[in-house]
Amino acid sequence: MAHFPTTTHALAGSTILQIVPELDAGGAERTAVDIAAGLAAVGARALIATEGGRLVGELQAEGGIWVPFPARTKNPLAMALNVRKLARICLDEGVSLIHARSRAPAWVALAATRALNLPFVTTYHGAYAGRSPIKLRYNSVMARGDVVIANSHYTAGLIGALYPQARPRLRVIYRGTDLRAFSAQAVPPERVELLRRHWGLAPHQRIVLLAARLTAWKGQRVLIDAAKKLVDGGLRDVVFVLAGDPQGRDSYVKELDAAIAGHGLTGIVRRVGHCTDMPAALLAAAVVTVPSTEPEAFGRVAVEAQALGTPVIVSDLGAVPETVQFPPRVTSSERTGWCVPPGDAEALATAIGGVLGMGASAQEAMTRHARAHVEHHFSLERMVADTLDTYIAITARR
Repeated sequence: MAHFPTTTHALAGSTILQIVPELDAGGAERTAVDIAAGLAAVGARALIATEGGRLVGELQAEGGIWVPFPARTKNPLAMALNVRKLARICLDEGVSLIHARSRAPAWVALAATRALNLPFVTTYHGAYAGRSPIKLRYNSVMARGDVVIANSHYTAGLIGALYPQARPRLRVIYRGTDLRAFSAQAVPPERVELLRRHWGLAPHQRIVLLAARLTAWKGQRVLIDAAKKLVDGGLRDVVFVLAGDPQGRDSYVKELDAAIAGHGLTGIVRRVGHCTDMPAALLAAAVVTVPSTEPEAFGRVAVEAQALGTPVIVSDLGAVPETVQFPPRVTSSERTGWCVPPGDAEALATAIGGVLGMGASAQEAMTRHARAHVEHHFSLERMVADTLDTYIAITARR
């Protein structure tokens, strides 16, 4: 368990309820468990109302309490019945505040908090799609919190544009990373070597990594085109690894394989499937790329790579550039990564070539800057402390 600050003692003895559809893997679910752990650490009761899932055991181990609740339903009648169920739970448990992390249960939570005059907090874990009047109305519940948390300034900008009335209540709290797990000292060489063998790499081969599910907007095609340019330019002893699940996108997988073969990159660009040891993968890489062609609401992989000191190249799109320091934002000597135009294989190839050509001293300096940058802005402890401070401020106002 991470060490959480104890300055939030004002929450000791209070009961905070978070609500999410289920507790399986995902950003909202992972964050809910992290916040529950932080609440338990300062003496608060941390309830999560949810259907259940693989993270329930971890929640309970961290001191949180699972409240079985049909939070996944989107059926209007079932949601109406859920309002009474949730209100009864709040009364029975002495809940002081409800924090909703998904739209359907947020509608239930909004009605329950209004009935009981409780504070209501929402978090946008991503930018919701859809601009039709019906969809905007459905999504609007996430902008109705007494405090509306956005996971990036990019997301906050989207919320403010669509729901101007929410701007005074917006607060940006970046998703936190467990910097103990994503630390070079925490990953023994054996884990890196095991992963390299699993991927079929020779000891002398360097890795350019793209770790993301296999979907077109994640930019796998852009990296394949960049690899072609680099190999044609004489680059050798480098393997481009696409780590990620296709999640049923068989036609896209065939398209990638055809592009790899068509460019003569068989064996040089490799699909390796889902990776279960991301710290080892990011540490094994010489370069980590995030070449998204559509905006991301955050930049988790970019943050994790910087935490491990691995050079990162991101698209100048969405929230990911917020996580990286690069000129002219900082001087060249203070950079923590590179930013290139989205969809520009030539620019991506140039940046990859530049990173692979860095001297040892320059890379060591960048590693130090990157780790310090992530520790200051994107730690799990900071996310928890900022969220708990939000709870304290809103309950004090009530």
